[in-house]
Amino acid sequence: MQSNHFAVLGAGLMGVGIATHFARYGHEVWLFDTDSARISEISAVAGSILDELIATGQFSPEHKTAVIRRLKGTTTLQDVASSQVLVEAIPERLELKHALYAQLEACIGPDTVIASNTSGLPPDALAATLQHPERLLIAHFWHPPHFIPLVEIVPGTATRPELTGWLQQLLLDMQLEAVVLDRAAPGFVGNRLQFALLREALHIVKSGIASAEVVDQVMRASLGRRYAMVGPLEAADMTGLATVQDICRHLLPELATGSDMLSLVTEKVARGETGLRSGQGFYRWDDARKEYIQQRREHQLRFALKP
Repeated sequence: MQSNHFAVLGAGLMGVGIATHFARYGHEVWLFDTDSARISEISAVAGSILDELIATGQFSPEHKTAVIRRLKGTTTLQDVASSQVLVEAIPERLELKHALYAQLEACIGPDTVIASNTSGLPPDALAATLQHPERLLIAHFWHPPHFIPLVEIVPGTATRPELTGWLQQLLLDMQLEAVVLDRAAPGFVGNRLQFALLREALHIVKSGIASAEVVDQVMRASLGRRYAMVGPLEAADMTGLATVQDICRHLLPELATGSDMLSLVTEKVARGETGLRSGQGFYRWDDARKEYIQQRREHQLRFALKP
């Protein structure tokens, strides 16, 4: 495995974000999509990503043109056939992924690696229809990939053992925090943590303990800052495990279980209040709120570690 030519399958925001990060580190990247309109927008979307990084001191403007030139769009799968690593970032529908994989295996070599960016589908389900299931593993990037460096690498039961370490090193060389899971589990690690927290947040609001605004402020002003520096198990060690044990004994039985709190979300969706895209969710997403979030995001980017 000497080659590290990349292709990204799916030219949505996530796909272009992944490809742009690769291009920043000198890689020429093919972007495939069946939608020619998305292909025509690649340069503009990549330019916006780089402009955000430039504005916050994370990227030098003199390199912008060179990075964009490394991105090549296509609606023809044959154009990506010689790539060593194919990052699949199409919609989260198993039948769509299986159909794409079947087309890929008709034109790629047996050693070509397929790395799915799925956020939840298990690797064995993804590989079920492949002629060479040993070539597939998951590389779950987080949105936005130019800001959040985590990539969760998840092997399937048939994945060649050497692929995980090889791909991890390739991503580490691009200043991504690539981690390898010991085995697959629904939600991997990041989403399991995220949705455990979301369940408790919904429970707090539904139970009348505090408003959505207070829950979010508590998170931003405490755990949000702490967890940028240490993880929950590091924090437990720092607190002292005897103290953590005492707190767990009386607090864990009080925390949310089950899914009753999901009714908060179900009711909003039924009213068409689906969040940012509809303009209303737990918050009203007017221009003022969008600008406020953007300002906070730019503030965080200024203090992010520069690759």
